[in-house]
Amino acid sequence: MLDLFKDLIARQYEAVLCMLAACVERCPDDRWNEPVANLKFCQAVFHALFYTDVYLGRTYDSLREQPFHREHAAVFADYEEREDRPPQRRYDKAFITAYLQHCRAKAARVIAEETAAVLESRPGFDWLPCPRAEVHLYNIRHVHHHAAQLSLRLRLDTGDGIPWVGSGWRRDVAEG
Repeated sequence: MLDLFKDLIARQYEAVLCMLAACVERCPDDRWNEPVANLKFCQAVFHALFYTDVYLGRTYDSLREQPFHREHAAVFADYEEREDRPPQRRYDKAFITAYLQHCRAKAARVIAEETAAVLESRPGFDWLPCPRAEVHLYNIRHVHHHAAQLSLRLRLDTGDGIPWVGSGWRRDVAEG
């Protein structure tokens, strides 16, 4: 049963991150810094990726230890996502695309390494009083929420929708 759960969750992460990637790829340059709900398009994507990264980790503070964060220390700077205020930073597509790839690789690696004991344990996030297995579901739902916002904004602005990505879809297979 553990292997089945891990396979399903890994495929759902891949699907939702592919949908987020499609939003990034299809966003016209002149819309990249325009509003989507209470954030700019680039900030909404960053927010979704940042918390994907957070919840794939074991603790909030483990982010700073990752090579990707150390390599992009200037971009992450003061970790304004942690502040209780609207974000100020803007993010370019090249960085967002690299961050997406980081999160996709991290999701695949983390899910493959999960054990039953870890999935049953409490995560290191005191604001989420649930087992780690549920944190993965929460994380996927969060990304999908923002992918839906971004997709709707693109549909309204450009008429271009984002295709639904099912759980069995894999970009490397589809493009191969």
